[in-house]
Amino acid sequence: MKLSDNGIKLLKQCEGCVKNGNMHIIYDDQTGKPVKDGQPLPPGATIGYGHLIRANENFAAGLTEAQATDLLRTDIKFAESAVNKYIHVPITQNQYDALVIFAFNIGVNNFANSTVVKYINNPNFTSAKYPTLKSAWVAWNKSNGREMPGLTSRRAKELELYYLHTAV
Repeated sequence: MKLSDNGIKLLKQCEGCVKNGNMHIIYDDQTGKPVKDGQPLPPGATIGYGHLIRANENFAAGLTEAQATDLLRTDIKFAESAVNKYIHVPITQNQYDALVIFAFNIGVNNFANSTVVKYINNPNFTSAKYPTLKSAWVAWNKSNGREMPGLTSRRAKELELYYLHTAV
């Protein structure tokens, strides 16, 4: 499976972006503030929809919407692969999309070892810490041990998509 257009749309909403006019510009992922021209890139320098800029990349000219979307489609491949690899039961497109968005945010290793994956793969799974799939999912709303309202909102959107009923 691959992330659907609806999944891309939700992922874009969850990730957000910073633009100057029609162009995506570099911003600090922690603050959401644009990086000024000529300034050194801070750790977590980002462009488009959540693309963390690597040392060998130069986005000083910014990105068009099409370029930002193409970059996002490239970036989500690791999350798509993780869902395809670690989910062993039939799921709907909406469930797949929600899981890809979730994996994209928390990372492949966290996803692979998560209670969320255990619940989905085994209907008889139980956890004392997280008694339901929902409780396991929404627990991923913290950064550095602090609850983040943006992550709480994101988890709610992912779960809403996950529980939409469509054919497998």
